[in-house]
Amino acid sequence: MFKKIIKNIALSVVVLPVVLGSAAQAYPDKPIKMMIGYAPGSSTDIVGRMIANDLSLALKQPVIVENRGGAAGSLAADAVAKSAPDGYTILFAQNGLAINVAANPKLPFNGQKDLLPVVGVAATPHILIVGNNSKAKSVADLMAMLKADPGKLSFGSSGIGNSDHMAGELFLATTGLQAIHIPYKGGAPAATDLVGGQIDFYFAGMPVGLPLYKGEKARALAVTSKTRFSGAPELATLQEAGVKGYEMSLWQGVFVPAGTPSSIVQTLNTTILKILETPEMKDRFVKAGVQIAPLNTQQFTDLYNSDIARWKVVIEKAKIKLD
Repeated sequence: MFKKIIKNIALSVVVLPVVLGSAAQAYPDKPIKMMIGYAPGSSTDIVGRMIANDLSLALKQPVIVENRGGAAGSLAADAVAKSAPDGYTILFAQNGLAINVAANPKLPFNGQKDLLPVVGVAATPHILIVGNNSKAKSVADLMAMLKADPGKLSFGSSGIGNSDHMAGELFLATTGLQAIHIPYKGGAPAATDLVGGQIDFYFAGMPVGLPLYKGEKARALAVTSKTRFSGAPELATLQEAGVKGYEMSLWQGVFVPAGTPSSIVQTLNTTILKILETPEMKDRFVKAGVQIAPLNTQQFTDLYNSDIARWKVVIEKAKIKLD
């Protein structure tokens, strides 16, 4: 009996270090999936892929991007919210998520309980563009055209409830004008139809709209931020162009499922903030027309929650319908 006990103790001593070693393995030790709720070539996809590339290099594990578009990014958000909270499925989202949470109480997930904000990456204005053949040479021209033909002109978006859609709706609500909303499955096809003259105006994300403007494929009228955009300082803000009180920016950042260990959240936060500090990433952001806006976990959580509250008020006051 005594020999049996000694044998069991010896086995425990041999097995224990193996178990402890497995539990102590550093995160990550396998590929990470980054889900993006928008089509390839969209503003959020462009920025998300830049982050995924450098995050993969920094963590020495592949970060595989999966585009799951639809429902204003909610399909991807739902998938991440319901995935294992182990840091191996992360979400790269934009403020369309906050808008959706504010506007749709019937989402299949709780946007403030099932998802955990990790790090803010960017906060970039939209750019109001029209086709080169448009008669609108200014915001005032566009407003006059809308006033002359109420509900006849059309504006595009990357999907119902997305940030570019809400930028357009906020413009109409602020000015008291009317237009037809045409949702697309991503920013790239919306931009293509804008250039081709199928829609009249588009509050494009900068990574999509700025190259069209710089390449003279579309005419830019203004930007949506409170101050002018450093990537195109010659463009007035909508407030400067006469739309008083208008301000909106497209923020982007990383989320994980609620319950993800704080050590993993800290690893992702710290690593991505370091990536944003590199000259290489700053240069890539500038070339893509993106404004870096690094936020730690608490700052990003505060922004997310305050944005949800803000959009609830805007949507109710303006009686905006997202269905």
